[in-house]
Amino acid sequence: MSAPIIRVKDIMHKEVLSIDGMASAKDAATKMRSFKVSELLVSRRTDDDAWGIVTEMDLVKGVIIPNRNAEDVFVYEIMTKPVIPVPAQMDIRYAIRLMQRIGARRAPVEHMGEFIGMITLSSLVLNIDILAGDGEIVR
Repeated sequence: MSAPIIRVKDIMHKEVLSIDGMASAKDAATKMRSFKVSELLVSRRTDDDAWGIVTEMDLVKGVIIPNRNAEDVFVYEIMTKPVIPVPAQMDIRYAIRLMQRIGARRAPVEHMGEFIGMITLSSLVLNIDILAGDGEIVR
């Protein structure tokens, strides 16, 4: 009997938060802390622009370690761009492979051209029973 398919939309975090690239790293950190999230999407400047993402690790690498003043660092200076979305209907086993191949630990979830949630590699992995040895999905 085959394991049931769990789709990305079934385990994603439904709140999608964004910030402007011209905001300060301090503003990003404040928003992350207020909403208890570890990433923010960075809004596109125009329709032809790509979305970006700023994470806690970007703050560590771009502000804390180099000992920069967070008020003087723009989000666009430390973000990752472009961000690669994961389709909402994708089987989580394929989403894990995709994220591993592109080196992403978190990604927006896309459905019909809109971001409807966020997914993390850890939330995906926690839904796979690796102890069973066959990659069976846990529900």
